[in-house]
Amino acid sequence: MATILITGGSGLIGTALTKALLQQGHAVRHLGRGAGRRDGVSHFRWDPVRGTIDPRAVDGVDHIVHLAGAGIADKRWTKARVQELVDSRATTARSLLKAVQEHGATPAVMVSAAGISYYGAITTDHVFTENDAAGDDTIARISVAWEQAVDEWRDRCRVVKLRTPIVLARSGPLQRMVAPVRLGLGAPLGNGRQWMPWVHIDDLVAIYVKALFDPEMHGAYNVNTGNDVTNGEMMRTAARVLRRPFFLPKVSGFVLRTAFGDLAAILLEGSRASNKRLLATGFRFAHPELKGALEDLLR
Repeated sequence: MATILITGGSGLIGTALTKALLQQGHAVRHLGRGAGRRDGVSHFRWDPVRGTIDPRAVDGVDHIVHLAGAGIADKRWTKARVQELVDSRATTARSLLKAVQEHGATPAVMVSAAGISYYGAITTDHVFTENDAAGDDTIARISVAWEQAVDEWRDRCRVVKLRTPIVLARSGPLQRMVAPVRLGLGAPLGNGRQWMPWVHIDDLVAIYVKALFDPEMHGAYNVNTGNDVTNGEMMRTAARVLRRPFFLPKVSGFVLRTAFGDLAAILLEGSRASNKRLLATGFRFAHPELKGALEDLLR
C-alpha cells in the first residue's frame, strides 16, 4: 500500500478521492491550515505563500496529488482575483516542489488537477485534443500558468495533468446549476449552444487512482466523458430527470456579463474535447451518458 499526500484534500474531488484511497488501504495525508489526525487522515500544516511546510508531510511519501486552488467561479474576476486564482494553483505547486527537494522526498508521481478550459472559453465546432495550443483568454492563461508550474516536477518524478470539465456530484457545481430547475425555473444560459464537457465524480476519482498507479500515464489528459452536451441539453435533461417543467426563455448573455463580468465567459462559451488519449490507457467510464449520471446524482 502507498502513502499519498493530497493538497486541497477537503474539496469536492479531494474528499471523494481520499475516501476511495482509504477504502483501498492506502495511507492518506492532507496539507492545509490545521494539523492532527482525523477520520483516518493525517493532516499537516503548510503555508504555501510563505513557503513553510511541516517536513513530516513529505517524509516517506510515495505519491502526490495537487488539487489546491481557489474556486474559479466563486468571485468576479478582478485583476487581483485572477492573480489569486493563478497563485493558489501555480505558487502552491512550486512551494510543494521546493519542500520535496529540500527534504529529499522521492515521490513516484505528481498527479495534478488541470482545467479543460486550457483551450480557452470559446464555442467552436473543433474538438480539442491535448496536442492543441492553449487559448489566450483569461481562463486559458490561468490554466497555462497552472500546468507550467506542475511541469516543473518532471525532473523529479512522473507528472500527470488531468484537464477537468464540470464535475457532476451530489454537491458542488451541479447542485448550484440545478437549483433553479428544482423550482421549475430552469433555462439555458445565453444561447444555450455552448458545449459543456462533463464527468461524474465517481469516474473522476477512478481516473485519479489510475493516474497514480499506472506508470504508463504521463502528461495531459482530457478527462471528460466524450459525450459532451450543450448547455441547453444539460439543463433540459436535468429538468426531465427531476420531472420539472422547462419552458422559460434563455437567460440573456448581457445579464450574465453585467452580473459576473469576465467570469461570464466560462458560463456562456465552451467547446468539446476529445478523450481518446485517456481511453487509450484502457480506462472506461462507469457513467458515460448524461441522463444516467444525473439520475444517479439527483434522484
